[in-house]
Amino acid sequence: MTIDPITLAVLAGRMEQIADEMDATLFRSAFNPIIAEAHDASHGLYHAETGDTLVQGKSGLPIFVGVMAFAVKAVIDKAARDGDLTDGDVYMFNDAHIGGTHLSDMRLVRPYFHQGVLFCYLASVGHWHDVGGAVPGNYNPRATEVFQEAFVLPPVKVARAGTLQQDIIDIVLRNTRLPQSAMGDLNGQLGALDLGVKRLDALLAEYGADTVREALDALSDRAETLIRAEVAALPDGRWEASDFLDNDGITDTPLPIKIALEIKGDHLSLDFTGTAGPAAGPVNISRGTAIACVYVAIKHIFPGLPANAGVMRPLTIIIPDRSLLAAEFPSPTGGYTETILRMIDVIFSAMAQAAPTLVVANAYGTINALSLAGHRKDGRRWVMFSFYGGGHGGSPEGDGLNHGNAPISTATIPPVEILEAAYPVMFRQWALRPDSAGAGHNRGGLGAIYEIELLEESADVFLFGERGRYAPKGVAGGSEAALNRFSYQQGDIWAQPEMTSKAVGIRIAKGERVRLETPGGGGYGPAAARDPAQVSRDVSLGYLTEGAADTAYGTAWRGVRT
Repeated sequence: MTIDPITLAVLAGRMEQIADEMDATLFRSAFNPIIAEAHDASHGLYHAETGDTLVQGKSGLPIFVGVMAFAVKAVIDKAARDGDLTDGDVYMFNDAHIGGTHLSDMRLVRPYFHQGVLFCYLASVGHWHDVGGAVPGNYNPRATEVFQEAFVLPPVKVARAGTLQQDIIDIVLRNTRLPQSAMGDLNGQLGALDLGVKRLDALLAEYGADTVREALDALSDRAETLIRAEVAALPDGRWEASDFLDNDGITDTPLPIKIALEIKGDHLSLDFTGTAGPAAGPVNISRGTAIACVYVAIKHIFPGLPANAGVMRPLTIIIPDRSLLAAEFPSPTGGYTETILRMIDVIFSAMAQAAPTLVVANAYGTINALSLAGHRKDGRRWVMFSFYGGGHGGSPEGDGLNHGNAPISTATIPPVEILEAAYPVMFRQWALRPDSAGAGHNRGGLGAIYEIELLEESADVFLFGERGRYAPKGVAGGSEAALNRFSYQQGDIWAQPEMTSKAVGIRIAKGERVRLETPGGGGYGPAAARDPAQVSRDVSLGYLTEGAADTAYGTAWRGVRT
């Protein structure tokens, strides 16, 4: 049977809608703002035998969907060993070395049966607010093993044949500082999986399992055909790029991330040989996370590609053993976001040499995971964890986005109103950061300034960031953006962390503040090519100070009316 194009398009839309509805269900029911407001979660459908991504939602994090293929495969392997897979089972785990990313991301995987036969897997992943460990919010830049980051849950059945296992839930809730939030998020994820089952039941009842299965196979094959055509249109050759992480939080030494990108016909090779070895601190990532990161970068470079595993077939990805891109248990992985952002940066920098019109300059390159935690006057624990935005890189089409979120996700920055309502803090400043964008024919986007005042008696402060010493790069002759900068009050003094972008052991008192000044994006193309009228406009809007404009672009903009 060969599926006709119209039916294929209809089924593709229907299946994508299932994943989108699962996303929406969790976003509307989760208790913690990182899921409910920031949308740090994702859902997808996965192959019954290989775990490969079949369909992903548009609203969730792309990095999650790619990594979840490895998580689903871990469940497939466990079910094969145990021999007890049943309709209604739900596996739950956060082990980053098995399922990728870090321990804050709780994964739920559910087999979907149709007429008693396993058809596919549904998966849900969401960033829980706190899962134990030494640091509230779990971004511990001083961790040297995963046990200092959070409790580690291997794949276990939180539901057996549709019956929740309360003993598993009790263990999980005992290992979090915020059990009510965790229970709310768990129920939200279970609800999303339930909805996915209902929608798949309706779809297969209407079209039949054979037709839907054929559509899934056809979509993967078409994805492969499309990416081969995209790659074949590029010049053959080999291009290299490198960049650095500031440090690993333990040893104040830069860590290189290198890539050699090679194109031969319709095949693309990405070789990360030369990248730093295993880190003592938590900037390691699992091999699965590294591969999923390549998937995200490829989707950025070729945005018209379908979102399934067929995209990866013409790619060779070389991740060296004994590197920080192939972490082994129990090496810490809490800061995985910073490492995959740098991977995307080097992929873009290498591709810019081969096909500069396909990429943008480096974005700001750090989520700046900032946690403030303490106790309220009545003794209740509070933990404010959030991530913060910065500028995106300039592109062939125009200036970079001001104050965007990281290119590893479609998550949003939690609104100031939500954060102030939920936690005893006041944002004294939330503004664009002048002079933070990389100069270029098309400049980068601006970073931001966040200044947060504590309203309770005291709080502990933790920061896990990057780009404090190595600025986001421009491409095609564009300039670097500003560095990341973090400072905090201690009485009348403003101090900076010894590790620049990472900090633990900071305590602030009522009325004291912390301040983040995030990087902008790199510039695209030579600054000399920028229209003086655009420079003049940036100065008039406060994006650039006059002195910075003169330094970056010369003085031709002076006297130009905008």
